[in-house]
Amino acid sequence: MQVRALTRNEYERVLSEIAPNAPIEQLPVWQDFEATIPGRSPWGFAGIYEGDALVAAISFMQYETHGYRYLRARHAPVWAVEPTEEQERAALDALVSYVRARDKRQVFVRLAVKNELPATRRCLSTLPYDTTVIINLEGGDEAILSRMKPRGRRDVRKALRECELAFSDETERAIESFDEYYEVMLQTAERDGFTAAPADDYRNMLKILGPEHCRLFCGRDGDTVITWTIATISGTRATRYYGASRACDARFLATDRLIYFEACELGRMGCTEYDQMGIGSEFAPETLNLNTFKTKFAKDGVTTIAPDRDLPVKTGFYSALVLAKRLRARLRGRS
Repeated sequence: MQVRALTRNEYERVLSEIAPNAPIEQLPVWQDFEATIPGRSPWGFAGIYEGDALVAAISFMQYETHGYRYLRARHAPVWAVEPTEEQERAALDALVSYVRARDKRQVFVRLAVKNELPATRRCLSTLPYDTTVIINLEGGDEAILSRMKPRGRRDVRKALRECELAFSDETERAIESFDEYYEVMLQTAERDGFTAAPADDYRNMLKILGPEHCRLFCGRDGDTVITWTIATISGTRATRYYGASRACDARFLATDRLIYFEACELGRMGCTEYDQMGIGSEFAPETLNLNTFKTKFAKDGVTTIAPDRDLPVKTGFYSALVLAKRLRARLRGRS
């Protein structure tokens, strides 16, 4: 296999030909958004070829952190046809050669690889997943409800009866000011033990991707935001990218009703699938706690995907990073 650089226009053309519902992170407009985040910059677009035939396309962002650089290709390569293990192996070999020849500063590439190949490593940072839940949005509101697990239908119907919040698409309002939504995100982060991104990241995401590719759905109690979701759209595929909810008695009913509301709204917009962004598995046991909640919305929606893996380019440097991470973990364990 060979990897060839593509211009943005060339990449947009070939991507639309092989994957009309490509992952949102592989659309060029995603590079425009990520370029607003400190430490990230567009690195380029490429095609992967077998002979003269294009078999995959890939968009790279450069990340700079802790004095080194690496490339990230979220949910990529985007393959024209599901690859064999041999094709993945050949593509990775070609990508390493391509990156080494073009930019000697890159330590590794983080990208989606279905098979556990000798050239790859588990991600140095982040928690990748290989299983997700996809809600089928076809057929209208009742059809969406009918395809949930019995517990999901019960919980949504209870929310429809008892949750008195007002739900709506608040994309334009959030672009004007993200303050009230960010307050809820900070509360969610503290409760669930993660660090929220800066408020401008969420606002820029909505503004730069635009309503064609990004929407914010919200549930309110009067003027107070109780729960919200940012959903991305690429072709007919939507993804529940971010969500936040205020700590209150109505939170659980509100989130159930919000997910059903946004699923119905996205279906009316022409989306046919709604990806819930990962659950736990043997590969990712750290997130098994998500399974009970997410799977109730789609009884037949669990599917496996290619997880993120690291592909070392400067193998010695990468090994040193792995060793440093182990040493830090050992020191924290002693403290």
